[in-house]
Amino acid sequence: MTTAKALKNIPPHPMDSLLRTERIPHIWCPGCGIGTVFSAVLTAIKNTGWDPNTIAMVSGIGCTGRMAGYIRLDSFHTTHGRALPFATGLKLAKPDTKVIVVSGDGDLFAIGGNHFIHTARRNMDMTVICVNNFTYGMTGGQQAPSTPLGAKTTTTVNGSPEDPFNLCDLAATCGATYVARWTAMQVRSLRSSISEALEKRGFSFVEVITPCPSSFGRRNRMGTALEMLKFYQSRSVIRGDIDPREASVDIDREIVVGKFVDIERPTFMDHYEKVNRLNLPQWRAMHPDHQKGR
Repeated sequence: MTTAKALKNIPPHPMDSLLRTERIPHIWCPGCGIGTVFSAVLTAIKNTGWDPNTIAMVSGIGCTGRMAGYIRLDSFHTTHGRALPFATGLKLAKPDTKVIVVSGDGDLFAIGGNHFIHTARRNMDMTVICVNNFTYGMTGGQQAPSTPLGAKTTTTVNGSPEDPFNLCDLAATCGATYVARWTAMQVRSLRSSISEALEKRGFSFVEVITPCPSSFGRRNRMGTALEMLKFYQSRSVIRGDIDPREASVDIDREIVVGKFVDIERPTFMDHYEKVNRLNLPQWRAMHPDHQKGR
């Protein structure tokens, strides 16, 4: 591992302004795809030109959740599965804040699955980036809602007997205004989609298929991290015109990638403000002694 002393001699990085360099080196394993996703997120944020003081990152528990501790923005590393309700509260309290949620497939779709459904249904104005490595990487390599049928984990030693969620289909069905999926090998397309998602009004969702060589890859004999990346790339089929229900992730056959949804619909705040405007005169008539601001 690179020592803190050695880091002092490293030239400045283009993303240093968005990094908490004092917290580097990071905890991610060699070959982990999360670093690639983090780099894409940093680049996309920088390209928006937004004032960093107007951006907040919220994360859940797990390997991906550590992004919130490495980025030099207001950030919140929340309890397990609760990134989206925390992010919702932040957005309601400070509607002008650009809210970005980063988390893994287990945190977002297992213990946090109910929150995901309703946050997308409400069309909360935020961007969710899900790193899908098909397992719980930090807690021991257990089966996750995205674990492929037949894949081995510490809790399915003979192979998973369950069909996994199609994360992009779920996001689209629940009402997301933007839905895309890429692998960590397709960096340019990933960066572009994250940039579009950040600028998109409403609930935007980007799934990234990434290697976890230390856990999922080792247990399923997928080789080195580079071999896993090349394997996912070889299975990838770009089909942006496809119905999200058909955008399958089948590592034995094909991984459908691309942008699947890009629509417009009113956000939660649009509806909230409309309801309040309609009811405010009636409320004031019922409370004539109420003073504004009290």
